[in-house]
This record gives sequence, C-alpha cells and structure tokens, in this order.
Amino acid sequence: MSELITAELVDLDLSAETKDAAARSLAERMAAHGRVTDLEGFLADVAAREALMPTGLDGGIGIPHCRSAHVTEPTLAFGRSASGIDFGAPDGPADLIFLIAAPAGGDADHLSILSALARQLMDESFTGALRAATEPERTAALIRGDAPAEEPSARAPEGDARPGSAPEAVPEAAPGTAPDADPEAPSEAEVAPEITPETTPETTPETDPDAASSAATESPAPPAAPFRIVAITSCPTGIAHTYMAAESLAKAGRAAGVEVSVETQGSAGFQRLDPQLVADADGVIFAHDVEVREKERFAGKPTVDVGVKAGINRPAELIAEVRQKAERGEVSAPARATVRATAPMDKDAATGDGFATRLRTWLMTGVSYMVPFVAAGGLLIALAFAIGGYTIDKAPSVAHHFLWTESTSWAALFFQIGSVAFGFLVPVLAGFIAYGMADRPGLVPGFVGGAIALTVDAGFLGGLIAGLLAGAVVRAIQRAGVPPVLRGIMPVVVIPLVSSAIVGFLMFLVIGKPVAALQKGLTDWLSGLSGANAVVLGVILGLMMCCDLGGPLNKVAYTFAVGGLANPNEGSLKVMAAVMAAGMVPPLAMALATTVRGRLFTTAERENGKAAWVLGASFITEGAIPFAAADPLRVIPSAMAGGAVTGALSMAFGCTLRAPHGGIFVVPLIGQPFVYLLAIAAGTGVSAALVILLKGLCRPPRTRPADSPADVAAKAEAPATA
Repeated sequence: MSELITAELVDLDLSAETKDAAARSLAERMAAHGRVTDLEGFLADVAAREALMPTGLDGGIGIPHCRSAHVTEPTLAFGRSASGIDFGAPDGPADLIFLIAAPAGGDADHLSILSALARQLMDESFTGALRAATEPERTAALIRGDAPAEEPSARAPEGDARPGSAPEAVPEAAPGTAPDADPEAPSEAEVAPEITPETTPETTPETDPDAASSAATESPAPPAAPFRIVAITSCPTGIAHTYMAAESLAKAGRAAGVEVSVETQGSAGFQRLDPQLVADADGVIFAHDVEVREKERFAGKPTVDVGVKAGINRPAELIAEVRQKAERGEVSAPARATVRATAPMDKDAATGDGFATRLRTWLMTGVSYMVPFVAAGGLLIALAFAIGGYTIDKAPSVAHHFLWTESTSWAALFFQIGSVAFGFLVPVLAGFIAYGMADRPGLVPGFVGGAIALTVDAGFLGGLIAGLLAGAVVRAIQRAGVPPVLRGIMPVVVIPLVSSAIVGFLMFLVIGKPVAALQKGLTDWLSGLSGANAVVLGVILGLMMCCDLGGPLNKVAYTFAVGGLANPNEGSLKVMAAVMAAGMVPPLAMALATTVRGRLFTTAERENGKAAWVLGASFITEGAIPFAAADPLRVIPSAMAGGAVTGALSMAFGCTLRAPHGGIFVVPLIGQPFVYLLAIAAGTGVSAALVILLKGLCRPPRTRPADSPADVAAKAEAPATA
C-alpha cells in the first residue's frame, strides 16, 4: 500500500483564492497519481461534507475531508497558501490546508493514521515546522511522522506567521518570574521545595531539633483527588474533528490539572469508556455534531453539551464550565433504572418500557422516515394521473422518448419519478425500523431485507418483518465478544456482512414466501370488498385514524393504505380515500365547534381553531392535538365518532383516491368527489355536535368555559359596576 502522503502531494505555494479552488488544486494532484478515480465526483463529495459544517480551525488550518467511493486508498494532500483561504474559521483565513481523502468504508488502520494527524495539528511545534518548511520532501516526512519538527530556534520568524493574523501576544509573566520565561516551563515554585514558616533556613530540621521532632510526629496530608471529566467527541465524517477535539480537551485538561478521559465516536466505531471511569467522573463534556451513542451512560452528572468545534477551539472554557456546574450541583436528567433483559431486543429496556412500548417506538421510527418518500412519490404520481390520465403508467420510459411540448411526456416523467420514489418505501421502512433498534449498524441489513421483501412480493408487511429481524440480528451480533483487534472493523465490515447474509437467507428462503402469500390474500380481499364488508372496514379505519390523532394507530392505518398504492386496485384506492377523509375530520370538527360555540372554548383554543381549518383541509390530523390534550375525554370520543361516520360513508359511496396526501387540494384525483366531500362534511358535523354537547353538559358552574385562567383573573380584579 502506498504512503499516505508523498512529496508529489505537497504544494508549498498554493495559489488558490477560494476553498473550492484549493480543494480542486490538491485533488488534481491526487488524481494525477491514481489516488482519485473521478475528480468531479470526489470534489462533489468534498463539497457535500463542507456543506455540513465549515472545516476551518483556529490557528490558520483548513481540513477539507470526506469519505468517497472515488478514492482508491487513504490519501492526504497538503497545501500552504501565502495569502490565506477562508475555510470558515472564527479567527480568519487558513494558510495550512490538508485535503484528507478516505475511501468509502476505509479500514480502521488508515483511519487511525488520519486521526493521528488530527492530533498533531494541535501541536504548535508541528504547525510551526510546516510553516517554516522549504522542501516538499521534508514537509511530507513531517506529516508522516518520519522527521521531527524543528527546534523552536529554527522556526520561522515572527514576521512569517500565517497571513491575516496578528503577532502572537506574549503571555504576561507571572509574579516572580522573568519576563522572557517560557510559559510552558515549570516555575521556580514548582521546581524548588515549598518554603514555609516551619522550614525556613533558620528553622530547618537540621538546625532545630524541636522542628525535627514535630515534623516526625505530624503525618503529611493526603493530596486532594483531581477533578475527573469524561468526554465524547464526534463529527459527521468521524475522521478529523473528532480526534482533534479529543486531543484539544486532553491537552487543556493536563494544563488545568484535571483528569480528562475521551471516547472518540469516529467512523471506525468507538471503544466505550470503562463503566467505572464513567461512574467516578465528576463531570461530562459532549463535543459532537452527530448524536452521541449510548448517551444514557452519562445521565445524572454535570454536563456541558456543545458542537465539536467548541471542543477544538475553547476546551479550557468547557472544562471550567463543567467544574462550575459541578460546584453548583447542576446535573442532567438522572438515568432510568434498567431491568433484566428477557429477550435479545430487550437488553437495554428501561423500567416502565415494556416490549410493546419499544416495539411501537421502532415502528414509528421507520414510518417517520418513510413519510417524506410517500409524500414526494405519491403526489408526483397523482399529478401524473391528473395530467395524463390513468393510462399514463403504460407510457414508455422518458429516457428514450420525451417530447418537451407534449403534456403526456411530462405526465410520464412525473409518474416515473414518483414510481422510483415509491420504490424506496419498503426498504426505507425496514432500514429505519432496524435503525431504531440497533442504531446505524442496522441500516444495511434493514435496507437489504426491505429490498428482498419487494423482490419476493412480500410488500409492506414483509418490509416491516425484515426491519424487526435485521435489528434483532444486529443486536445479537453486537453482544458477541470479539477480540480488541477486530473491534475497529466490526461496524464497517463484520456486522454489515454477517447480518445481511442472515437476513437475506431468512427473507428469501424462510419468511418471504409465507408473507408474500399473506400479502396477496390481503390484497385480493381488499379488491373484493363491497357492501357491508367495505362499510365495516371504513368504520375501523376511521376509528384508527382518529383515536390517537397522528400516533401509532393512526400511522398503522395510514401505512396500510399507502401500501395499497404501490400496486393499486379498486379496493386499495377505496381504502386510501377512506383513510384520508377520516383523518381530515378531527381538526375540521374542532374548527367548526370553536366557530359555532366559541363560548365553550378558551381564548387559546379559539385561536387554534382558526388554524385547524387549514390543517384539517390539508389532511394534517395533528391539528386537533391541542384540543385533545386539554380535554381528552370529550374531544377524542367525539373525533372517533365522526371519523367512523366518514370512513363508512366513503367506502359506501365507493370513493377512490390515488394520492397519498393533499386533503382538499387533490380533489380532482378523487373518484366521485362530491359525495366524498359530503362524507367529510357529515363526519365533521357529527364530531363538532358531539364535542359541543359534551362540553355543554359538563360546563363548570361558575366560570364560563370560554374564559381562560387569565380571563377569570382579569374579571376578578375589575371594579364592580351597578
């Protein structure tokens, strides 16, 4: 394997004026030596990483970096700019630019090399030597660690400091030290023994027997235990900022006499801090730009939570802040007690969180990530049908046949884009269910299992099972003990490989076919629904949509309906229509009730009622949540009754819908739109009448329900009138 950096990858006279130009100039050197296969693709990956967070650091350093499929091996290019380039650092432009290129799934050994470089950047002697270097060969050797940095006497003179920066201020000398003393050198007080009244030259143990006997009888006081901090550092890529923040915090801790232990949650995985170390810690620092994994380990301690660049740029302030919080007794929320696991997926269960509760959380995670694909794909497909008719799905591929002036070509384009987006629904659902269970390692087997569910025609039900299965398999692998040498490759090689193989085997050969048969039976049943059966299904779907107003049951009914749109038929289109109609009822009913009998509602509820008109018309069931939260025993039963009426009427009228969202804005795509709107109006009227009736029967005896607590207080203070 080639060296990480060579003289050919060093440019000591980088002439670029912008960060994009600098990245291109250095990337061209990589491409010229076969380290980058696609220059434009690699630069796009660099730009995408830069968009997440600026890569400029205090001290005149820029570290654009990314992992890319266009990189053949871990590579580092270095450029030195005379004029400075803005990489977004708070203290100005950067003159030392490091372009770090790691291959997608780069191995842990090379990622550790890159992290070592990140730590070196925190050493002023290292950066000073780079600014003073005159030969590319020596510069490359310095970065590789093959050559030592020059002694301070050989560093560049003050006038050669990085561009745009003021001369470094000389620290004020401490009392009793020479003005030109090295601030890093120990003071005389640290080197010489402390002189106290009991051990002055006149009363040393050698000259005063009484002092000697007194010293012999007194036992020395034990040294005070140092303040102990544990820290987590992480950044979106996990290559540079993660390790620089760790080194910066550790260095600041040594300067402050504080024990700092850092866990770097980088791209090669992470080695957990010793639980006893965490338990004994006096404070916690989170310096991160991605979610801290297993954050609950640190609950109940004084905590400072900042971005990763704060850990690099101001570590001393963070240490001081966490010490102040400890002195004041400020702590984060206490950790919840854990219970003994009874199943592989319940390993980290908390008291009060049973399997059903956590299962709901996992399913909701998958659904929440799936919904944007539903909205984008479904509305594009609906728009295509509106423009080109329901036969547009038979149009040839627009990649081979597209006429700019024909509406049918545009309709075919929208349909085919929407179909591609819809093709991700099941893999995304499965992938993020597994993510909810096992964090990022669950994504690969989850997506693979979801794609196989589509391949074997197992549909949404198969995707749901694949996601749960992938999460369980990954959690089982994570519990297996592995040698320390393999831990670095577990998240990037072992877990994806083993879990995907297991999930794929089970989905193809064990689970997929029975689930596919069940899915086909369900689809055939929906297609044959008519009469009383259809009405009963409409009632059930209406109740589910309105019972928790956007919660798990609402999402289950919605996912069931959307799943039918992937392979639409008469029955599945009726289900989609009933689900959307029922979901519009609760906010519309609350809006109508506050308009008709505003005296029964508080001022805040009347204001919410105005917004609920728009939310309900847009099929946003959550618009009724403020009313349900304030009065659940009256609002929720009323909403469920209206939803059941609307669902039943929609199915009885035979209304159909090809769009998964949109409310009244997709009425042109609804089969029999007039009776569909009539069904919504009927359910809205029933819900509004019930909530008005229930609130009217249970009005407080003295204070009108329309009065908020603030209204009541104002009236109490108002002077009485005749």
